[in-house]
Amino acid sequence: MSSIFLRIYGGLLFTLVLVAVLSGISVTLINGLRQADYREDMVRGTFRLIAETVEELPEAERQSWLEDWGQRLAIPFEQVSQKDSGLNQDQFKALKSNGIKVRMLDQSKALVMTPLAGDTILEGVVSSISEQTASGTLSLLKARLMRFPVTERAQRLEELSKNTFSYPVHLVEPSQTRLLPVQQDQLRKGSMMMLLDDEAQTVSIYTSLPDDSRLIRMGPLGLLNPYPFKLMLTIGLFVLTSLSLAIYILVRGMEKRLRKLERAATRFSRGDFDVRVSLHEADSIGRLAQAFNAMAGHIQRLLSLQKEMIRGVSHELRTPVARLRFGLDLVADAQTREERDHQLEGMDKDIQELDNLVDEILTYANLEQGAPEIRFKRHDVDKVIGQVMGEHKRLQDRVAIEHVPCNILDPRRFADIDRRYMHRAIQNLVGNACRYADSKLEVRFSATQDTCRVDVDDDGPGIPEDQWDRVFSAFSRLDDSRTRKSGGYGLGLSIVRRIMYWHNGRAMVSHSPLGGARFSLVWPRKQRR
Repeated sequence: MSSIFLRIYGGLLFTLVLVAVLSGISVTLINGLRQADYREDMVRGTFRLIAETVEELPEAERQSWLEDWGQRLAIPFEQVSQKDSGLNQDQFKALKSNGIKVRMLDQSKALVMTPLAGDTILEGVVSSISEQTASGTLSLLKARLMRFPVTERAQRLEELSKNTFSYPVHLVEPSQTRLLPVQQDQLRKGSMMMLLDDEAQTVSIYTSLPDDSRLIRMGPLGLLNPYPFKLMLTIGLFVLTSLSLAIYILVRGMEKRLRKLERAATRFSRGDFDVRVSLHEADSIGRLAQAFNAMAGHIQRLLSLQKEMIRGVSHELRTPVARLRFGLDLVADAQTREERDHQLEGMDKDIQELDNLVDEILTYANLEQGAPEIRFKRHDVDKVIGQVMGEHKRLQDRVAIEHVPCNILDPRRFADIDRRYMHRAIQNLVGNACRYADSKLEVRFSATQDTCRVDVDDDGPGIPEDQWDRVFSAFSRLDDSRTRKSGGYGLGLSIVRRIMYWHNGRAMVSHSPLGGARFSLVWPRKQRR
């Protein structure tokens, strides 16, 4: 993703989905364990009573009795051996020690096992903890208590509550309950009553004994809440922690890269203009780093240009200023009017040279340091060349200037250019060729469907290939026959290069068929406006 915000949003969305899935799986697993523990607690007493009763019965009566109570409790019972149960010896010992084992078959069914005498195991499949299971357990408990005298029942029930049941089982007086008189009457008639406490989320089950005024109360039994507060708080903290960690990981990388960019900007502000930021990602910060590097490079180049211009200008100004100072001395010492006029004429040329130098410097600075106002319009480039040629033919006659006819169709001679700057670029090339040509120069224009090209050839000494890049540098002069004796300030070709830059083109130099140098301008026919 090229957008850092889309990357963050995508990362957060992925984290949120992942956390939601993990939270759902965790809740399911935890609730599965809680449900297994809850069922174990609820059926522990029932299976213990069944097991104790079965062991007291003769072998022949056990199966029919188990079938009968299996229907009453809605729990199908079966006696199996340790070998057939699938338990190994260690697991069987653990079952003997614990008294009960619950194995979840699926989300709604559980296999409950409790040991009998020898290596026999009582198994039962509990589908749900229903009212039928609770009432059957209470009936089984009632039948067991009826074996004992009234005076012993409370003690026997207390022993059962401690050793058999995992929830309270007591004998209580009707006055100690919240049962209404109507409900107590129903209990005396042999009914069973279930009392729900909504506030405490518990249920208590009551039944009466025929020969005892007291009631058997089983409970209160806690209801299984699938979404308890502690579980939801834990899941909520897990979600918040996961999202916070994801945000930290996603933002940390961005913050680290921003700090890297900040450190580079701080070093740059303290004068370390060579500093650059190496961030290669294609997102917003990567593009910001590229923009910073481009800005730093541009500022560094401008500062270098400023120093170069200061050195160049100071060097170029020395000669005409020295000549002016020398001319003033000569004017003061002139004996005749003719001598004085001759010196004044030379000083006027020096002032004109200074004026031309200032004009070149201002033009170059405008093109190099800022964004000049370029106004692209469609113009006939060949006609611009013809105008430049006519101007130079009027100014000099030392070199034969030839405008090679353009043989392309009229529409292709038109291109998007800034006429003023393009005129200046061609003028600088022709003027440069006039200074260095021996006797002849040629200028030709050509164009394709997409590009335009201007070639200026001369028959001068040419330029060595190792100097082709240097020749376009500001205040640069070559150490061969193209020296300062030919005139110029070393800015003309630099101006040409910058004009081509702003036209999205380039200026090149190569060998000319005439034997000298060929300067070429290449740029697109259509500019983006």
